[in-house]
Amino acid sequence: QLQASGGGLVQAGGSLRLSCSASRRTFSSGAWFRQTPGKEREFVAAIRWNGGSTLYADSVKSRFTIAKDNAKKSVYLQMNSLKPEDTAVYYCAAEFVPVRIITSRLHDPSAYHYWGQGTLVTVSS
Repeated sequence: QLQASGGGLVQAGGSLRLSCSASRRTFSSGAWFRQTPGKEREFVAAIRWNGGSTLYADSVKSRFTIAKDNAKKSVYLQMNSLKPEDTAVYYCAAEFVPVRIITSRLHDPSAYHYWGQGTLVTVSS
C-alpha cells in the first residue's frame, strides 16, 4: 500500500529527496527508517498528519526534513549534506486513519503496520 522512490547514488555533501505515496488511504503518521546489512532498522524521522509535528533522530537533525502533502497522500524525506554513513536502504512506514501512534512510539518500527519496499541510498566519499 506504500510506494517509495527517490533513492540513488550521490556524493558526500549532496542531496536526495525520497517520496512515499499511499495512493488511496489517509495517513495518521508517516515515517522513514533505514537499515544497513547486519543492523536493526533505525528510526530517521516521523510526521503526524494532523498538526504536522515532526520527530528526528539526532544523527539527521538539521540535515534531513520530513514533509507531507495531504492532497497527494504522500510523505517526503529531503536529505541534505549527506554523509557516507547515511548509506542504507530507506523504508517508509505508515499508519492510517483511524489508527494513531502515540508520541512515545513514533520512533518504534513495531508501531507501524504498513511499509514501503525500500529504496537504496548510497553516499560516496
